[in-house]
Amino acid sequence: MQGSEYLPMVVFAGVTVIIGVVPVVLARLMSQSKPSVAKNAPFECGFHGVGDARIPFDVRYYLVAILFILFDIETAFLFPWAVALDDIGWSGFLGMMFFLLILVVGFIYEWKHGAIDWQ
Repeated sequence: MQGSEYLPMVVFAGVTVIIGVVPVVLARLMSQSKPSVAKNAPFECGFHGVGDARIPFDVRYYLVAILFILFDIETAFLFPWAVALDDIGWSGFLGMMFFLLILVVGFIYEWKHGAIDWQ
């Protein structure tokens, strides 16, 4: 039968749709909906909202967030490298040490220039 090699993927997709859709549908059918003004009012951490939600953030917040994502992604390269270390040998090891050296130098540069200080 042609296309039978795709059957496991179709079954997997069907099971994931069932697992994702069935709880939402059951919750909608079984729950009671009694909206009120108090329930629909916006709140934050149990308190009523104060001020405008569209205030400008300090640029340092975005800088720290971008640096965190950058270092997080760079350290994620360590996992596949550690798994393949036996296969890649000394050249792979030295390549990763060079990569980590660049990472540490960049981190020290950011630290010295105050890029991660909140003040």
